[in-house]
Amino acid sequence: MPAAPRNQTRRQGSVNLLVPPPRPPLQTVVGCLEQLQRQWQRDENLAALWQAWPKIAGAQLAPHCRPLRLQGGRLVVGASHPQWLQALRFNKHRLLGALRGAGFSVKDLVLQQHQATPLPPFGSDEEAQVWAHHPSRVDVFGMASCPSCQRPAPTGELQRWGHCSFCQRERMDNGVAMGTPADG
Repeated sequence: MPAAPRNQTRRQGSVNLLVPPPRPPLQTVVGCLEQLQRQWQRDENLAALWQAWPKIAGAQLAPHCRPLRLQGGRLVVGASHPQWLQALRFNKHRLLGALRGAGFSVKDLVLQQHQATPLPPFGSDEEAQVWAHHPSRVDVFGMASCPSCQRPAPTGELQRWGHCSFCQRERMDNGVAMGTPADG
C-alpha cells in the first residue's frame, strides 16, 4: 500500500491518521476565470473557441456557422445553410489565419453543412424569406457578365463576391481567397 505524503498524515498516539491535503490559496473569481481560459486554449478546448468565435469569424459569418469539433489541430465548422457553407469555403484561408492569429493551433479546417435548429417548414414564410434574398436567384436579381472572365453569372453573386463562382474557384485553387494571398 502506498504511503501518504507527510503533509497528509498526523500521528495520534501509535496510529497514523490521514488528513485532507492543504487547501490551495484562495483566488478571485476573475483569477479563476482567467486560469480556466488559459487551460481551455492550452488543451484545445472547444469552449474557448466558442467564446472567441464572433471575433474570429466576424459579424456576418459568426451567427450562421459555428465550431463543432477541435481535435488534433483539425477544426470542423458547421454552416446552417448552403449559402453560408459557400461563404465559409470562399473565406477558408482568411478564417484559418484569424484562428491562428487568435492563438488557436488549427492546422486544417473541415467545413460541412450543420443544421443546429430545425429547418423552417416547407412553404413557410421563413423559408420564402431566405429564398427571396438568395444571391443565386436569377429570376430576382437577373444575369450579368463576370468582370473577370465575361461568363454569364447571377447578378446577386457578382454583387456579393465581385466575380463569378468559376473565377472564385480558380482563385481558391491558386491559393488566393477573396483576393488575399494564402499563407504558405
